[in-house]
Amino acid sequence: MKVVYADNNATTKVAPEVVEAMVPYFTEYYGNPSSMHTFGGQVAKKIDVARQQVADLIGADPDEIVFTSCGTESDNAAIWGILHANLHKRHIVTTRVEHPAVYNLGKYLAQSGYHVTELGVDSSGMLNLQELADAIREDTAIVSIMYANNETGVIFPVEEIGHIVKEKGSILHTDAVQAVGKIPLNLSKSAIDLLTLSGHKLHAPKGVGALFIRKGITFTPFVVGGHQEKNRRGGTENVPSIIGLGRACELAKKYMSEEQILVKQLRDKVEDEILEKAPDVRVNGHKTKRLPNTTNLSFEFVEGEAILLLLNERGICASSGSACTSGSLEPSHVLRAMGVPFTAVHGSVRLSLSRYNTIEEVDYIVEHLPPIIRRLREISPYGRETKVKGQVDKVSARV
Repeated sequence: MKVVYADNNATTKVAPEVVEAMVPYFTEYYGNPSSMHTFGGQVAKKIDVARQQVADLIGADPDEIVFTSCGTESDNAAIWGILHANLHKRHIVTTRVEHPAVYNLGKYLAQSGYHVTELGVDSSGMLNLQELADAIREDTAIVSIMYANNETGVIFPVEEIGHIVKEKGSILHTDAVQAVGKIPLNLSKSAIDLLTLSGHKLHAPKGVGALFIRKGITFTPFVVGGHQEKNRRGGTENVPSIIGLGRACELAKKYMSEEQILVKQLRDKVEDEILEKAPDVRVNGHKTKRLPNTTNLSFEFVEGEAILLLLNERGICASSGSACTSGSLEPSHVLRAMGVPFTAVHGSVRLSLSRYNTIEEVDYIVEHLPPIIRRLREISPYGRETKVKGQVDKVSARV
């Protein structure tokens, strides 16, 4: 069966060049980078190369890069690392639309005696920066606000946020897992103190990530153990994956303009044609201030889970803004925070593309998605009610 992969915000294909770079570190260069002998020492040097490649992509110094196992670990390391280094400060500021790695950690911290302020968003998913400024207190240890939303693709004005945080004397962490590799970043000229990135969102393997920690930031390690990562993250390095992450960052820098232009063109094409062919559909999130690869569409009067199942039958891989696919009947906390109507919040579908998608694949999605929506509305009680109401309204208008 033909597979059209449009779920790149969930994970990405590992680039062939990345696989090629990784293989020797499984079979030939398998020494421990902490060993004294040359066989292991040569591996340590290659980790340094990968660290430089990651730093080059985001405009950082390689000494500011700490390798981790994933974005979730990086988020936890950033927040816990600052909290443990500032024990007298018990307040955290975050948002109602964060990835669960930060969102659920905030809930846990609130239950553990910390004060957590969650900032709201408007109907387009944007923050009120005055609300942010008012929320930061003298005892605010850290402000954690994502760079770009994983469900809607909305990009927050992180540099403006950073200046507000600095003026208030606090520390800014941003989960940039969805942004790194899709939009240009230059941390050498940024107000960001800590930044999270994840390998499998930019065509590297799963199981590797990184945390940027600006020089001068007092940070307590989250994973305590050996001396690795200059005592900032214990544990033997996942060498093949680190090599892969470095190569993926190098490729992301090379293909940045393609991500900005060509992938955006594909996204706009699939979005515009679906809006034209499927009635009662809305785009969730800011129209322009969003990632070039992401569209989140809500189809009224149908369930997102049913849409995904029928798309899957046709080989189309997508995600729902609803948490139904993870076994919960609760709708997306992101869409709820945006005030998306009840009739639309359950029927959301996220399409997220990459440089590996083609115009033929976009045409295939456009060919199959609108008929699926029509079919589901025909069997939906809400859809039938709406159809009957529309017919009554037409008759009334004639009378």
